[in-house]
Amino acid sequence: MSVDQASSAGVAGLPKGHWGEYTQLSRQVKQAGLLERRHRWYAAKIGLNLALLAAGWFAFAVMGESWWQLVTAAYLAVVFTQVAFVGHDAGHRQIFRSRRANDLVGLAHANLGVGVSFDWWVGKHNRHHSNPNHEDLDPDISITALAFTDDQASSKHLHLASIKATVRGGSGRANAVEGLLLVAHLVGYLTALWLVLSPWQALAFIVVQQGLFGLYLGCSFAPNHKGMPTLTEADALDFTRRQVLTSRNVAGSRLVDWLLGGLNYQIEHHLFPNMPRPNLRRAQPLVRAFCVQHGLNYTEASLFGSYAEAVRHLHRVGAPLRPAVAE
Repeated sequence: MSVDQASSAGVAGLPKGHWGEYTQLSRQVKQAGLLERRHRWYAAKIGLNLALLAAGWFAFAVMGESWWQLVTAAYLAVVFTQVAFVGHDAGHRQIFRSRRANDLVGLAHANLGVGVSFDWWVGKHNRHHSNPNHEDLDPDISITALAFTDDQASSKHLHLASIKATVRGGSGRANAVEGLLLVAHLVGYLTALWLVLSPWQALAFIVVQQGLFGLYLGCSFAPNHKGMPTLTEADALDFTRRQVLTSRNVAGSRLVDWLLGGLNYQIEHHLFPNMPRPNLRRAQPLVRAFCVQHGLNYTEASLFGSYAEAVRHLHRVGAPLRPAVAE
């Protein structure tokens, strides 16, 4: 099930009264033109990202063999994350109405741009959108390295997860295409390091660049649901309440919008996953008013406040995993 299909399936299963609520909000959103594609915005965004990426690799080539290249590594970690955000938008079909066009952008940004399988990520992210914060069905919390609920904490132990490369068939796209793009990214990346840096510098570059890239991505997704209510099979919530009550927005300026790639409007994004990123800010007043009208808890926190809430939650549910302090 695609991200957009998940939304449609959820709406179809609403009780009559709740279906009317969502229809009312959806009508307002459409009348405001908030589902219209923003081709020029995305063209400018993609062009800027390409310019930033080219500038980073140009600086890398000019600087040559130097430990100052770790600064370049940090810079490229930020740019890689911005590129990944566009891949996320393509996965939600926010850029074009055509699936093929969005897939081409997604493959270019994910596989070739940052070295992550687009198909693998879309499949995983679809399951998250269908069942956000569900203990058994959301892959973002059903992991073995961390526990997000008391029940999970009692049955899990912290350990390092293995990185598995999976070749999946039946996706409708030749796996060879994804594989070739991933190989092209890896070969180009490692060749550049081998030609310019010493072995130890190259190793340090990889650790810093890939480590900060992963950290930045994690910090962009972490505030969205961590510390919010988790669901089980016993919770029979309709689509609207399932999306709103498990999501947290991050308040802030347009700088926060840029830093988090629009993911700071998590409630709006989950209610309308194919809404173009630049329209989420405009949709927020409509969605907030809707939630107030229907008695739904619209959760929003500052950037650092959201991190603090997530950390406190992880600390609380992880308590059973920590050895008791001897008195």
